[in-house]
Amino acid sequence: MNEPRGLRIDTAVAVPMRDGVTLATDLWRPAGTGPWPVLLARTPYGRTSTAHLGNPKLPDIRALVDSGYLVVVQDVRGTGASPGLMEPHRFDQCDTVDTIAWIDRQAWCDGSVGMWGASYMGFAQWRVAAEAPPALRAIAPTMTSADVYRAWYSAQGAVSQGTLFNWSARMAVANLSRPQSNGPSDQRDAAEIRAALDDAETLYSLPIGGRGALLRGLPWLGEMLTHPGYDDYWAAQSALEHSAAITVPALNVTGWYDVFAGEVVRSYTTMRRTGGSAAAREGQQLIIGPWGHGDGADQGIFPDRSFGPAGSVKAAALTQAHLRFFDRWVRGRTGVDPGARVRIFVMGLDRWREEDDWPLPGTRYEDYFLHGSGPANTSEGDGRLHRSPAIDDVADSFSYDPLDPVPTVGGATLGADGLAGPADQAAVERRGDVLCYTSDRLEEPLEVTGHVALTVHMSSTAVDTDVTGKLVDVFPDGRALILCEGLCRMRYRAGVGRPQPLEPGSIVEATVDMGITSNVFVPGHRIRLEVSSSNFPRYDRNPNNGGTIATTTETQVALNRIFHGPTHPSRLTLPVIARHR
Repeated sequence: MNEPRGLRIDTAVAVPMRDGVTLATDLWRPAGTGPWPVLLARTPYGRTSTAHLGNPKLPDIRALVDSGYLVVVQDVRGTGASPGLMEPHRFDQCDTVDTIAWIDRQAWCDGSVGMWGASYMGFAQWRVAAEAPPALRAIAPTMTSADVYRAWYSAQGAVSQGTLFNWSARMAVANLSRPQSNGPSDQRDAAEIRAALDDAETLYSLPIGGRGALLRGLPWLGEMLTHPGYDDYWAAQSALEHSAAITVPALNVTGWYDVFAGEVVRSYTTMRRTGGSAAAREGQQLIIGPWGHGDGADQGIFPDRSFGPAGSVKAAALTQAHLRFFDRWVRGRTGVDPGARVRIFVMGLDRWREEDDWPLPGTRYEDYFLHGSGPANTSEGDGRLHRSPAIDDVADSFSYDPLDPVPTVGGATLGADGLAGPADQAAVERRGDVLCYTSDRLEEPLEVTGHVALTVHMSSTAVDTDVTGKLVDVFPDGRALILCEGLCRMRYRAGVGRPQPLEPGSIVEATVDMGITSNVFVPGHRIRLEVSSSNFPRYDRNPNNGGTIATTTETQVALNRIFHGPTHPSRLTLPVIARHR
């Protein structure tokens, strides 16, 4: 790597942890003699990876150094040149605390430390913030979660299987390829996992216990799958459980089609309410663009939809946003304007807009009731959405077979498990196990910005099943583009810490968290709601028998009914912004 004039990179510095392990760390020193404010990034993806350090969703590392920050980039324990095997989350908190303490002791540090980084790199930022080390001044977590449970499980109890298994497989291969591996046996396991990454049927087959190579490469995967509900195992790893102890502000960045979009927003809103200092509450910022999580999903251009030049990460000027934020909170320059508290890209209008807060002040939540006098199965069915409640009680039914799940097409995926973003749902909507409820064509623009929810009255022949909801923008040319989606595992309808089996045949009410979006449905478009019981592999398949993918070998078909009408007012709730009424 060529070093520009004035920049010096100290490579492979050994930073000691409390247990004697040393972690490989690079120091990017700016011109001059210091001391400097320091920005720390801890990564499991290789501290020297030019592709990683050049990720457009992250600040330009050279720009940080040119602005007078000393940048520290460290290999997480068990990755890169840091010893051991990768054990997700186990050492992140203590190792980050120790690293910040080490930085603070160095003569080149002026006593102020900030952190930055995306995805896994963000987990440790939140967890160390809850420990409140004295030198830490601010964090900038991108596309991540402050609640580890909801990084790997949905808000309502389903495994985020596409995300979890693709990421775990890559971490397992890295573990099996490390110097301390067991030779030929580990090489065979690594080869088996690599092959599975190219074969979805193998990677996502049931049960997980049958995938010995994957579990040998990353034992954590088997461990965490034995905790399908939110329990003490997960509570101990949640920074949001300790939001009142977090005293530093955060720059939160995500995309509407990021797998962690809802969690990024939940971190922002939680800290705004219950952060442990005025800086933590008032210093929160939120940026949301039309992007997915994975590489290549940052240009705002997708096969079925382009958001134009303004939709790119480059247009969002994220490096400049980071620098303003760090100058204000790490350097302590009170005269620096860090920018708008909330900046969002409004789809449909396809432009950026600054807002005072999230949810947007003045949001009005409007119900769209499910209607229909005949079957709502497929987009050609009789399912309708209306603002007024239905007059007649009707039930729409479908069979959900876990061995023939509704396939994930676009949406908030990792990207590695299929197309991310605003993909056309036409093929999905031809399936008989997908109910479609569609509004009339709009005569005026309707802005939907915020949290979307589906309330259903349903019954099942099974003791447990899922209900999925998907919000779709139907274009005049017939394209049906996904905006946001969610899934409620019915045994967790009262909360992920309170499992309650269904009584087969009994009608229950449940609310499906369908995530967040910002979209203007322009005149001529229609609003569509899809309801089903699977979205695979975005979420794992519910076997309908109360089991989990960790142990299940048997499945059963469930007959699921969605009721709507005056007795059972199933409805879609949209966050409507009045300026576009």
